[in-house]
Amino acid sequence: MAMEEKRKSRLYRLKPLTDRLPAVSRPEGHVHFRTKLFWLLFILVLYFVMTNVFLYGLDKTQTLDFFASLRAILAGAQGSLMHLGIGPIVTGSIIMQLFAGAKIINLDLKDDEDKSVYQGTQKLLVIIMIVVEAVPQVFGFLTPSSTFVSNLNSWSIPYLVPSGSGDNFARMFLVVQLFAGSYLVFLMDEVVSKWGIGSGISLFIAAGVAQQIFTGTFNWEPTTQGIPSGAIPKTVYYLQNLSAGQLASGGLEQAMLAPPNALVALIGTIIVFFIVSYIESTRIELPLAHGTARGARGRYPIRLLYASNIPVILIAAVLANVSMFSLLFWQHPEWPILGHNWFVGAYPSASDPRVLDGTIQQTTPIGGAAFYLSNINGVQEWLLPLLNPTRYGVYMRGHAYWQVALHLVIFTAVMVGGSIMFARFWIMTTNMGADSVAKQIQSSGMQIPGFRRDPVILKRVLERYIPVVTVLSGAAVGSLAAGADMIGTVGNASGTGVLLAVGIMIQMYEAIGREQMMEMHPVLRNWFAPA
Repeated sequence: MAMEEKRKSRLYRLKPLTDRLPAVSRPEGHVHFRTKLFWLLFILVLYFVMTNVFLYGLDKTQTLDFFASLRAILAGAQGSLMHLGIGPIVTGSIIMQLFAGAKIINLDLKDDEDKSVYQGTQKLLVIIMIVVEAVPQVFGFLTPSSTFVSNLNSWSIPYLVPSGSGDNFARMFLVVQLFAGSYLVFLMDEVVSKWGIGSGISLFIAAGVAQQIFTGTFNWEPTTQGIPSGAIPKTVYYLQNLSAGQLASGGLEQAMLAPPNALVALIGTIIVFFIVSYIESTRIELPLAHGTARGARGRYPIRLLYASNIPVILIAAVLANVSMFSLLFWQHPEWPILGHNWFVGAYPSASDPRVLDGTIQQTTPIGGAAFYLSNINGVQEWLLPLLNPTRYGVYMRGHAYWQVALHLVIFTAVMVGGSIMFARFWIMTTNMGADSVAKQIQSSGMQIPGFRRDPVILKRVLERYIPVVTVLSGAAVGSLAAGADMIGTVGNASGTGVLLAVGIMIQMYEAIGREQMMEMHPVLRNWFAPA
């Protein structure tokens, strides 16, 4: 029967190809804690190195950083080998989850061979998504250096670089570098998950967000106005250089509320940290007892954030791709229907006064669907224009206040609704549903006291909690991310980035604790890591 099911899936035809893709082999035995910690730190250092290795042949002065507001979530760095970040990996995961959740692909993820096909297909899909995201980036937003192009034209290598084709070759060379960097990130994620602790994707997100928060809080480098850009140095500067009258007439408002890195953003970041820490510890614990060993008892925790922070990562990746392609359509009016279509998304020109004075960027949507689905970056985009239209009205991007309010409602609804949807898909595809958990508890020899030792009955008990908690989990992380975006964060880390970083650090701390416990008590490995 199992072989009959496998033949129904056409993905098995890709197995000869996916088996030949470069991959990181799994350890054959137990990996010691110190070895795992070494690989974790090594990959972390390698990640920071890659964020500082810039693409060869790129003109940094004419490069549009489309992902500027999403850098924390996508764990990338503009113009570097990490320019695409984890975007292709997350997008490929989303597509596979949607197909698996909708039963479009007929694979049983509990079966080892089917799971291997699923993972191999996802790896192939990630490669495709790297190309799909790299090509529009290079031909739409990344400009090769004129010196590099002229050198290629002067070389004119026959059959390799024909005369006059230096620009196209330079762009293809940028695509190759982006492909190499992104696939290396994919392999680094495999190293962490197989030889390290936790997830590589989560590690990169937490590292990028921590760097942005630290820089946004303590950066003493001055802005164009000569004022330090970091939240704390800027506040100290105002207190030292302004009189009491100047502080009362607007200086204190500038320190507390005005971008960049306003003091209220630092306070909001700290508040989000404590809220997420509290919610992460909120859980329902089902009592368990061993079926044969009398006195052996335990608990199965169902956390409020049952689906973790994965749903926010997925919905953020979807919104990033929507915005990227809307900007690409806007820059190509020759394309039919979608080209330069205001309803899809409108963007300012390079000569726009708001772009010239640094208020907004060319990648900031000012109209259409892209505007209503774009991130909200602090109180200056919705609250401050209402309190002081003269000083902060420019942040409304020329919209009426009802349009700003509609932006708030749509963005929040998409974040919450999308997080709930992806939370349900994530639970279904990662063996965290009621049926899978019931079988795991049953196989461990445990049962709920007062109930017959039957997986069907155990499943019914779990169905009272897991589906409800899954929806609450998605709604909670979506609401927290949207709310933090509305308050603002230091370093432009975004509310979603702070939410993810805090959750990831707490989970990493718990994972390190489990690893140390298994190192001291090897018997516990069968419970925490049965594979």
